[in-house]
Amino acid sequence: MWTVIYIAPTERMAENIRKRLTEEGFLVKIRPVNLSKQQYEILVPSGELEEVQEVFNAIIRS
Repeated sequence: MWTVIYIAPTERMAENIRKRLTEEGFLVKIRPVNLSKQQYEILVPSGELEEVQEVFNAIIRS
């Protein structure tokens, strides 16, 4: 099962986060939330949630 960890305000930001998490070895999906607002959900497998959150927090802070 996939879990949303973040809603990115732009596709570019979502792709950058996906790329960084993928480089760390995580599976990541991106899907549009609402085409009119152009927001994107970043999803990861539920079983990897804790590990992903640690790496994700480091990415957002940088």
